[in-house]
Amino acid sequence: MIVAGSALKGYGIEASDGRLGTVKDVLFDEKTWLVRWFVVDAGTWLTGRMVLIHPSAVAKMDYVREALLVTLTMAQVKDSPSIANDRPVSRQMEASLYDYYGWDPVWGGSIFGGGTMAQAFGSPYGAGLALHEPEMPNLDHDDGDPYLRSIESVAGYHIHASDGAIGHLQDFLVDDRNWGIRYLIVDTRNWWPGQHVLIAPVAVTEISWADRRIELNVTCDQVRTSPAWDPAEVVDESYEARLHSHYAWPGYGW
Repeated sequence: MIVAGSALKGYGIEASDGRLGTVKDVLFDEKTWLVRWFVVDAGTWLTGRMVLIHPSAVAKMDYVREALLVTLTMAQVKDSPSIANDRPVSRQMEASLYDYYGWDPVWGGSIFGGGTMAQAFGSPYGAGLALHEPEMPNLDHDDGDPYLRSIESVAGYHIHASDGAIGHLQDFLVDDRNWGIRYLIVDTRNWWPGQHVLIAPVAVTEISWADRRIELNVTCDQVRTSPAWDPAEVVDESYEARLHSHYAWPGYGW
């Protein structure tokens, strides 16, 4: 099922033997457009600790109870490597969690490979994507991982088509089957009042984090004539097929 990224905030995280806490934020990898970590507020039982849960640990998403059921125990989480709340998530922190839990660092595909996005698009997408970021630090460096982004923090970024501005990023749509970001939700209120449009990551050519700006390889006219999207409606395969056909985007393997 496809769910709004912002809607995941506040979801409960339930271990096999109790409640671990609630989702405080969702971090995604800007290289692969995959969710990499759920940041969990553990409340009073782990005061002063940041808890990071990898999406591969999610066994089920319970929409009724608004909870993610994970294949972990409370003892496992309690004994996991300590990660301070006041520090950015570094490569070293991530490596320690992968080692401790036995999680696969390239679960879900490495740079569009390995069975999620690669299957969906059939080939790497976002070719030529320019990222205004420093080189990846060494694992023994304690700076934050430059490729991790908070879904919440990028809301509001300006979205530019190849021939003009079309709006700003409102949210993401995330596929809970592989935790890939399927679409960017663009609010076009200042350019096309009352409309929201969906843009697949394949259309993103450049992201400037300093300027809070995302560049696309589609035109304003293509956006204006794209299949209408109602945020109140479920995004189904029929709509996705029409959307991808309009832009000549590869499909998601329907």
